[in-house]
Amino acid sequence: MASTEGIVPITRAFLASYYDTYQFPPLSNDVARLSSEIRSFTADLLHHSPAAQGEERLLVSELESEPPHKVDENMWKNREHMEEILFLLEKPHWPQTLREQSSPDDAELATVIDRLRQKFQTSLKTLESFQAKNSERVFNTVMTYIPQDFRGRLIRQQRERSERNKQAEVEALVSSGATIRERYALLWNQQMERRRLLAQLGSATGVYKTLVKYLVGVPQVLLDFICQINDDDGPMEEQRQRYGPPLYSLTTMVLLIRLLISLSWGRFENRKLKKQELAVLEEAVDVYTTEFERFITFISEVFANSPFFIPAEVAGALEGRNNDDYQEASVPAGKTHEVLLAVDAINSYIAWDFSLVQGKINLVLFLNVVGHIVNSILRFMFVGQDIGFSVEYTNSSGEKSVLRFKVDCIPPVAESVQPANEVEE
Repeated sequence: MASTEGIVPITRAFLASYYDTYQFPPLSNDVARLSSEIRSFTADLLHHSPAAQGEERLLVSELESEPPHKVDENMWKNREHMEEILFLLEKPHWPQTLREQSSPDDAELATVIDRLRQKFQTSLKTLESFQAKNSERVFNTVMTYIPQDFRGRLIRQQRERSERNKQAEVEALVSSGATIRERYALLWNQQMERRRLLAQLGSATGVYKTLVKYLVGVPQVLLDFICQINDDDGPMEEQRQRYGPPLYSLTTMVLLIRLLISLSWGRFENRKLKKQELAVLEEAVDVYTTEFERFITFISEVFANSPFFIPAEVAGALEGRNNDDYQEASVPAGKTHEVLLAVDAINSYIAWDFSLVQGKINLVLFLNVVGHIVNSILRFMFVGQDIGFSVEYTNSSGEKSVLRFKVDCIPPVAESVQPANEVEE
């Protein structure tokens, strides 16, 4: 079991700093250009023949809406659209005239369809592999903080049983003749159910309340992580804002490709794809699959290197850096300045950042407040121009006790001296 001493769940401020080192290169300009062209083609098809009831109407309605906000929900939508496209590209689902290949143009289109199918099959496998590996990585990382005894085995067995039940539920739905859309609606509901169960574990409510009683020893920091990781304004919101926009563009692009193929198949007997439209479709599939696989490769590296927990010192320093509510005080030599801070909860982490306006000292003090503390007071005093400090703890009854604290001093970054023979450009 990995130690959780002195660590806290990742914060949004930490992820903002972490993601600064992972800048996603912008999508190719071809994504916007080709999406616009396909949108024009679909508008022309719909103008001459409005969307029929059922799947066509649903696709048009979906295109008029914004893509999902959550990154993982977009992943599922891309996977759903790719499966739907592959379904349309299977020969049994071609228009009757195309299956017969009664003209050279139909034979050429059949060859193009085979190339498109291969590209989507490759991208779909890439996405499925990413989702499976990421899910397993998250679970295994969490399990390193669970006691490695019957409690860990209990959680693993419960997960395996739950996943078997979910798979059986999907298979039963497919056997009943459900559509791909209905299957993915179930898959996403199952994903949300996993989140709800995790949240219940973290807050010790619902069906997990009894289980947690048996899991004495599960670190509180892990339960905190489970509770807050997917909050609307929590750490994952930083991920959505950084990497959501390019993914949203790809989600829209693959939906447009699916809509164009679906409309074309439904109107094939009266209006076949023009050569220009077919060329744009083939180019769009090539660009989409290339850019989507590039995004998956990038986000896989980001996820693989991103920690779930960080030292409290790091979290405090980052939060303090984002807080502009600093106070200034002039302390004459030989005098002290006292600051009172109320601490309402045990195991709180307190970050204290101070610096000299005319000096080079910049220290951050972190305290892990332990014990039974309610409305207690911490006193910080700075002595003279040497900037010494002392810490005094007094409980609500006015009694002193001992604090455990840690002080880190981060040295300044030395500026490189430019050689005299070098000139700054």
